[in-house]
Amino acid sequence: MNIHEIAVIPGDGIGKEVVPATLEVLERLAEIHGGIKFQFAEFPWSCEYYLEHGEMMPKDGIETLKNFEQIYLGAVGNPQLVPDHISLWGLLIKIRRECEQVINLRPVKSLKGVPSKLASDEPFDFIVVRENSEGEYSEAGGSVHHGGDEIVIQNAVFTRKATERAMRFAFDLAMKRNKKVTSATKSNGIVYSMPFWDKVFHEVGKDYPEVATESNHIDALAAFFVLKPEQFDVIVASNLFGDILTDIGAAIMGSIGIAPAANINLNGNYPSMFEPVHGSAPDIVGKGIANPIGQLWTAKMMLDHMGYDELGDLLMKAIEETTASGVKTPDIGGKSTTAEVIGEVLKRLP
Repeated sequence: MNIHEIAVIPGDGIGKEVVPATLEVLERLAEIHGGIKFQFAEFPWSCEYYLEHGEMMPKDGIETLKNFEQIYLGAVGNPQLVPDHISLWGLLIKIRRECEQVINLRPVKSLKGVPSKLASDEPFDFIVVRENSEGEYSEAGGSVHHGGDEIVIQNAVFTRKATERAMRFAFDLAMKRNKKVTSATKSNGIVYSMPFWDKVFHEVGKDYPEVATESNHIDALAAFFVLKPEQFDVIVASNLFGDILTDIGAAIMGSIGIAPAANINLNGNYPSMFEPVHGSAPDIVGKGIANPIGQLWTAKMMLDHMGYDELGDLLMKAIEETTASGVKTPDIGGKSTTAEVIGEVLKRLP
């Protein structure tokens, strides 16, 4: 019996509703496998924790997480309690940075039974590889002067190491898919970092002659996500560009409530972290209608990362059979509750 220790952080808002519900599905999948068992350790780190302790997580929180194989996160943030820049940098981004989760993965796929916001019903299935450690989200910069003379400088930092690492990850992923990589750039407007990004992309592409490549400026690429998403396979993007593109991806799927994400550690020194894209949605907390599909799809990504692709495929099949049957929460056109969606997914597992 392989025992996998998973750190569980439900976080804020609907995270406290969808995370416990989906743990039941993971436990059922472990039973189906027969040779694995999940041991979940739950941590109460959240905005409520901040109000009590003055910090989003304990000072030794990262050392605690280091002992686990993976991190399963719900949602972070409640601006009514704690400003977003404190909650995010104190928990989500802190974990990403200090656990060296240098790659962010977000799949974008049309799901059966989930109406897309697009006029076309042509199916699409692609994945965005987002550099997750630097770029436009670096902490380099500062401010000087006050009043009318106030100056704020935010530096975007691009290293060859991190840029090439993200691109090689994207190309390796494309080799397992449809062998096409699209680069998100803006070298016609950003005069240093983006020409550098283009140069590294061209150089890395030479090592993968079987993979077709293209570069699109970020503004055009955002439009293409809406106009012709079916043409994409793997997209590689900087931290900010990837962040924007994946929210567009969630929108064209039909709801940000169904979108998953993975923050991948590549060196094995820390766990990776799996989280849905949706926020804490304080407006629907306690109503029992939070969409669990983003969290379920996140669980599928965790299973895939752990090498249990067959279990991940079983879960994805059950998710799509559930949405196709009409058992859906209100945000994607249904009338079902969170519990009813989970129950239907469980029923459709073998």
